[in-house]
Amino acid sequence: MKREDLVAYFEALFSASLVKDYCPNGLQVEGAEHIRHIVCGVTASQALIDVAIARGADTILVHHGYFWRGEDPRVVATRRARLKKLLMHDINLFAYHLPLDLHPEFGNNTQWARVMGWRISGSCGEQSLVALGAPEAPETAEQVARSIAARTGREPMIIGDAGRIVRRVAWCTGAAQSMFELAIDAGADLYVSGEISEPTVHLARESGIPYIAAGHHVTERYGIHALGAHVADKLGLCCDFVDIDNPV
Repeated sequence: MKREDLVAYFEALFSASLVKDYCPNGLQVEGAEHIRHIVCGVTASQALIDVAIARGADTILVHHGYFWRGEDPRVVATRRARLKKLLMHDINLFAYHLPLDLHPEFGNNTQWARVMGWRISGSCGEQSLVALGAPEAPETAEQVARSIAARTGREPMIIGDAGRIVRRVAWCTGAAQSMFELAIDAGADLYVSGEISEPTVHLARESGIPYIAAGHHVTERYGIHALGAHVADKLGLCCDFVDIDNPV
């Protein structure tokens, strides 16, 4: 498949140019013109690049790419090392951040709901980044935390009233702790995200709405995995998902 054809396919799939984001989405580093083998993962780390090189891949597809707003733009240190490897081995880098979070089929919030068995009923917040729904049956926040651990293999952190009965849950994968108040205002009995900050603890305790930090990497590994499977199925490309361990 030609590189420009994959660019066009992803734009049609995500309409990324219409999404407000703080990084460029789509092709971030240009490599081989013809694409045959893709390695996908959560983040375009050096470890993922090394795996792609070892497997002879010509393309990397990730959720977290490069060139974030506010970062030092200089090509030095780890950025230089990563880009050098990509360019030396003629590897394309595609990255989709918020467009992947928001996608109704492959999105991180949608895929997290599938992992947890939650029903999606709506959304709230800017660009509808916070998902709203319900568990299969009412359960305590502590039971939700146990279910997360069992289904993901990672022990989450729960703050606040662990005994609260959860009938309505809100969630946003990754680092979305700043949207906790939106979830509370939307009537959620529990909010789940990837990371947690110091003020989050006080808000959970004082509002009576528990907060679960399930892990940034863990909550966002399912969207890119689903996207890679779609690319392999629909476009006939070899697409390997590589889960680089990350405890955060």
